[in-house]
Amino acid sequence: MEGTGVGAPETEAAMKEELQRLVEAVLQGGDGDDFDVGAADRAVKILCTLKDLKLKHWPSVSVGMDNPTSSGVGCAVPDEFRCPISGELMKDPVVLATGQTYDRPFIQKWLKDGHRTCPQSQQVLSHTVLTPNLLVREMILDWCKKHGMEQPNPIANIDHEVLINADRGHLNLLLEKMTSSLSDQKEAAKRLRLLTKRVPSFRSLFSESTNAIPQLLYPLSLGSANTHPDLQEDLITILLNLSIHDSNKKLVAENPAAIPLLVESLKSGTIETRSSAAAALFTLSALESNKSIIGKLGALKPLIDLLDEGHLLAMKDAASAIFNLCLVHENKGRAICDGAVIVIMRKIADRILVDELLAVLAVLSSHEKAIEEMGELGAVPCLLSIIKENTCDRSKENCVAILYTICSKDRSKLWEIMEEENANGTISSLAQSGTPRAKRKANGILERLDKIISFAYTS
Repeated sequence: MEGTGVGAPETEAAMKEELQRLVEAVLQGGDGDDFDVGAADRAVKILCTLKDLKLKHWPSVSVGMDNPTSSGVGCAVPDEFRCPISGELMKDPVVLATGQTYDRPFIQKWLKDGHRTCPQSQQVLSHTVLTPNLLVREMILDWCKKHGMEQPNPIANIDHEVLINADRGHLNLLLEKMTSSLSDQKEAAKRLRLLTKRVPSFRSLFSESTNAIPQLLYPLSLGSANTHPDLQEDLITILLNLSIHDSNKKLVAENPAAIPLLVESLKSGTIETRSSAAAALFTLSALESNKSIIGKLGALKPLIDLLDEGHLLAMKDAASAIFNLCLVHENKGRAICDGAVIVIMRKIADRILVDELLAVLAVLSSHEKAIEEMGELGAVPCLLSIIKENTCDRSKENCVAILYTICSKDRSKLWEIMEEENANGTISSLAQSGTPRAKRKANGILERLDKIISFAYTS
């Protein structure tokens, strides 16, 4: 290429071919004396020329808060110079084992937090050695010089508050995209879903601003009919991820839009969306004050419908949410009116999620209407059969506790239990080998049976 300068009328294809050869020469040269400085300089110049060709067709964009220097206002920082984690101009670009380039302090924080995957590709790392990306570093310095910007210097030890501020700025940028185009919304939602799942400190940032949740939910506020299914799934999963953080439980539940949108997502959307909505309601209901809020906003009926539909993972999430919500007495009445008992009894009879649903049924059994419905639906023989065949001590305990309550409300059911007892001694066996609570309830039933027998003899 002798006699051919960057400013010569080369074709773009020719420059790219030469660039490829130069990059290979730089990479093969290694470090120290073998490093080909001339090739690196030439590669930088070609890249800048190619970039300038592209920039002629790009609108001028202000660097704004993404760039720490003010002298570069009016020129856009190329995406390849930004750290994928912080979104800022890289000061010390390094290469991860997967070949992705990051700014050193931010990828170090990622690794220090215990992650062993690449933030972008999600590939498992074969090692955590960070290799300086000298070529990108030279390109950044050249770009800064060309645009009259202060050249960034590597920072050996970045302050934790600086990292948090970078996360905060990145969060604001992603939230701003929620009012942009559908493609921007989807891209930002996928990024937020990943960050809120894998970076605990990122979840906590939402509690700093009252506008964060409304901004996040803006696409859903337009109505589910106008929301892309994938976007809806990502946004609801983000709410689930956020609700894991204790400081966010109250924030999410008390936002006027959050619970209604979760309830709406229980009714519509993909099965993954509905499952995530149920899981989010379960997590939020861990806070006592949230149980009443969620119940009043109509979550129980769609949760029961989801439980009734048969998708195992979604059913588990729905059962967990119903259990938590029904620890509040007012929600028991709502659940029963919405058909919880009949759905649960049908699932238990089919031996689906028996252990989980018996726990829900035990909670509901303190409500008189639930006991009436159980009796009408043949709960006694069903529960007795589970005691005989189930190996879970807690489930046997729940069964006998429910039976004890049924017998207390309806003495006629004692005759069904007596027939089983005479044939198999099921309750007597549990009175000997069950948990302490199961023994108490079983002995209570046996005492009632003795009274019936004594009365029959004396009569």
